[in-house]
Amino acid sequence: MDNDDATDQREPHQRAPPAPVAPATLAALGILAWKVPPATPAGDARLAAIRAARGYSYQDTVEISRATLAGYDAKLKAFYEEHVHTDEEIRYVLSGSGYFDVRDGGDAWIRILVKEGDLIVLPEGIYHRFTLDTSNYVKVNRLFVGEPVWTAHNRPQEEGEAAPSRARYVESFLQGGVKAT
Repeated sequence: MDNDDATDQREPHQRAPPAPVAPATLAALGILAWKVPPATPAGDARLAAIRAARGYSYQDTVEISRATLAGYDAKLKAFYEEHVHTDEEIRYVLSGSGYFDVRDGGDAWIRILVKEGDLIVLPEGIYHRFTLDTSNYVKVNRLFVGEPVWTAHNRPQEEGEAAPSRARYVESFLQGGVKAT
């Protein structure tokens, strides 16, 4: 991802020339992803299998657009603040599209386009942010293990880099210095 902060956050922000990131690089950062066609018997079965295997017991649905989300502008701005969570962030895109930006081992941004049928899991403790793309719409299922925890810890965290979730992430995924390729 380029570092152009002056351009609309909803634009693709590809480097010139483009620098694609290999799926293995994302996996090394702890990011999991599946294609799960929504509203199909095969997709429903696949989602049920993933939920059972990973222990996702809570699910809700959220639509993000100017027409469907109260306080749209403020919330979109808050989603785009760099942060971590104390739990995984699991999103299953039912329709629409957007971007998750994640930090690699060298602290550079990687932009991940998510669209209908994408199920993505960001590990606890990874610095990330979210924005819509120029379609200005996404409908997602949010999944959790147990009761949902909605707290985002913006960077820099009050607890610093030693926060337990960040420390676990660094130990699990960054000790070897994973960098985008």
